[in-house]
Amino acid sequence: MSITIQEFPYANHHSWTDVTPYEVVRVISDKTIEIREMRAERDESVELEWVAGGFAGHCVNQRDQKWVITPDPTAPVIRARRRVDGYYHSAYGRHMLNDRAIKFYDYNF
Repeated sequence: MSITIQEFPYANHHSWTDVTPYEVVRVISDKTIEIREMRAERDESVELEWVAGGFAGHCVNQRDQKWVITPDPTAPVIRARRRVDGYYHSAYGRHMLNDRAIKFYDYNF
């Protein structure tokens, strides 16, 4: 599998149910990429709705959350390597290549 930044400019970090956006800075080889975390600020125009339940409450519309995602040139560049499972792994965990940056915070976990 030969990857290019044009095809997959993002390598979103998946940590259980949360997703953090990372951008691909450089493709070193088919098995190694350099990535950098992006800034993500929640779009306050989406009002989250809470009901009683869970540990402290349950967010019933968490799938509606929106984020403003921008590059962060001050963030450190790290390496991620593709393993036999097909995913890229860094010191922070599993990254999935994508054509868009994704941020998701699971308020119900």
